[in-house]
Amino acid sequence: MLDILSRHRTLSLLAGVVLAQMLLLAFQIKREHDVRLIRYWAAELVTPGERAATWSLSKTGSVWSGYIALHRARVENERLRAELDRLRIHNRELETQAGEGQRLRALLGLRDAHAEAPMLAAQVIGASADSSSHTLFINRGERDHVRRNMAVITPDGIVGKIVEVLANNTSQVLLLSDKDSGVGALFADTRTHGVLRGTGDPELHLEYVVNDEPVHPGEIILTSGDDRIFPKGLVIGTVTDAAPGNPFQVIHVRPAARLDRLEDVLILLSQHELVPQQAEESSDTGEANPATPGIVPPLPASPKTEPAASTGATLVGPKPTAKPAVRTSSATGQAASTPKPPATIRTPSTPSPAPKTPAPAAQPAPQQ
Repeated sequence: MLDILSRHRTLSLLAGVVLAQMLLLAFQIKREHDVRLIRYWAAELVTPGERAATWSLSKTGSVWSGYIALHRARVENERLRAELDRLRIHNRELETQAGEGQRLRALLGLRDAHAEAPMLAAQVIGASADSSSHTLFINRGERDHVRRNMAVITPDGIVGKIVEVLANNTSQVLLLSDKDSGVGALFADTRTHGVLRGTGDPELHLEYVVNDEPVHPGEIILTSGDDRIFPKGLVIGTVTDAAPGNPFQVIHVRPAARLDRLEDVLILLSQHELVPQQAEESSDTGEANPATPGIVPPLPASPKTEPAASTGATLVGPKPTAKPAVRTSSATGQAASTPKPPATIRTPSTPSPAPKTPAPAAQPAPQQ
């Protein structure tokens, strides 16, 4: 290298002078934003190397974080998946317990609202395997004094009746939707009676309603108590549609209770009529308690008025007592009588009669 420079000393000196001149010019010349030209040249020379170094470092970091540093990620992922599955199962258990609590609260509310009627809570433990039979099995039996033809209800409405007591802790319930089921029914508004029968389908049929009777969708159907199984006034369902038939109307009723998702029910141990709390109003406050679900309150009775007497007399005080008897004392010879009570009857149409004066006392005979 030195030999080449010594041989071409003149050219080398010229090249050095030209390069120095260019550097001085680059240092003096300014471009946009008051940036010197030499800085642009320096950036152009350094940028490719920096880009190469950055790319190399990024790829090396990706390999480290994506492969080498993830040797424990599989174990961590499996642990998180197991914990997620456990939390999902726990969440489902909590949802089941919450639903069970709501059902039991509704049953307890119905039981407390009608403490005068003996009831027994039961759980559904099975169903019939026959598709044509709509029956359930509950965990109450002879040991709990369960008998045939006892009513089975829910807070939403009636469910069916006990058809067989199988053991000490098992009974069979015939649902309303079964073909062999029948319930005495009436309309809540018009009080028209009929018979509700199951068809094997989700909807029921209301029979023996004449064609002249107006029936509208949405009307509430109640138990009439004619079957001697269900007390009067329990909700059965609502009318979905009605059409004229021969000789009676064809009426379809949707049950109020969800017969396809029963879990907890109540057994009525007697035919005691369930009177809702709304009918038991307080005499001093005049406020009524909210009505119990599944029971429609009876219509209020009109106040009874006693007929007035033929003379137009009006009772305004206590009932008058009999007229006191007059007693004569043998010692004094004077008449003694009990004070007469004040008059308690007023006759607005006729004047009051003059009060009767007691008879004069007898005078003692003169002594001889």
